[in-house]
Amino acid sequence: MTGQAQDHLGRPRVVVTGMGVKSPAGNDLDTFWSTLLAAESQAATWTQVDPDRVPVKFGCEVKDLDAGAYLNSKEVRRQDRVALMAFMSAVDAAKQAGDLGADPARCGVVVGTGVGGLQTLETQINLYQEKGADRVSPFLVPMMMTNASAGLISIQFGWTGPSLCVTTACAAGSNALGEGARLIRDGSADVVLAGGTECAITPTAISAFARMTALSTRNDDPKRASRPFDAGRDGFVMGEGAGFVVLETYERALARGATILGEIAGYGRNCDAYHITSPSPGGAGAVACMTQALEDAGLEPSAISHVNAHGTSTPPNDAAESEACQKVFGGSTPPVTSTKGVTGHTIGAAGAIEAIATLLALRERTVPPVANYEVPDPDISADIVHGSPRQIEGDAALSNSFGFGGHNASLVLRLPVTA
Repeated sequence: MTGQAQDHLGRPRVVVTGMGVKSPAGNDLDTFWSTLLAAESQAATWTQVDPDRVPVKFGCEVKDLDAGAYLNSKEVRRQDRVALMAFMSAVDAAKQAGDLGADPARCGVVVGTGVGGLQTLETQINLYQEKGADRVSPFLVPMMMTNASAGLISIQFGWTGPSLCVTTACAAGSNALGEGARLIRDGSADVVLAGGTECAITPTAISAFARMTALSTRNDDPKRASRPFDAGRDGFVMGEGAGFVVLETYERALARGATILGEIAGYGRNCDAYHITSPSPGGAGAVACMTQALEDAGLEPSAISHVNAHGTSTPPNDAAESEACQKVFGGSTPPVTSTKGVTGHTIGAAGAIEAIATLLALRERTVPPVANYEVPDPDISADIVHGSPRQIEGDAALSNSFGFGGHNASLVLRLPVTA
């Protein structure tokens, strides 16, 4: 067992034994996967904000979110939507993992998010301006703080091990999974719930992203707005959601008879240190990050069967990522997809949701196509999967997340190790 339980550097293998998702593409794994395969954009007119009060009138929202099935009504009222989605996804992941049988002091939580409880903050600011200080909720601080999701999960599960919050913008979800894997590798925890969550759907946030010219403005045709790598892309579509996984060592999962869904084999993270919002020229930071993840996994680029790209549908970022992939893979990339054509950009949740999509793609040996990819961009040379799903061989894939601030994170994910 020892050889199977260790990686190429003699470290414990870190495997995934549970997954949970709340996303615009679906609130369970089967629905999520079938929607991705169909490349069905989930963009529609806003329901959480008044579309007439914002310049971009559509986005990708999570539908049919029943928090009351997970928490009592008082607990639901005292949590921002961002924490509710995180907790629900974490519960689903733990349920799939089965009886963990772990010491609560040896169980940890790592949550990635970009902005935390922004809906609560904006609502309470408006209340203060309209009705004064005495009407501000005493629950504002615990509802808006970025670490609220990690705290809620730890408290509800009764886990007293590491409980951490990663706030690296659009890289946060991938960073959370990578840092969770490191906790397992270095022996700081036996079990970790790791994931990302985001709900930045407020009038101010939508207006701010629009003012940056980061959002697509296809108000007359929202379903065709998110089009990663397409020549006509004009910005991302804001989304929301959460994704969580259960992490433990291969040896532990095998001993308790768990179903192993995949492995986090490699993790890279760095910073462009170039610009607060734009990628470094030629995708230099992304190249270094992907290379770091491959080296951490002990794999050559040729071992990668496909790339789940960050692929936001913004002109500069997609071009930079394509160029970076060309450099890493030596001129001919493996099949590249971006699920953001379906889900929109879920910001801090994106990396975790997309890691789950990548593990499902490996399991099914099928890469979902990029939604709305119609006209090839002459500046995009990567092999973009479009039109229909692509069958693949191989047991490893790369999932990328690149965020404002220059934060980069890449994960190498593998199919389950067999004895």
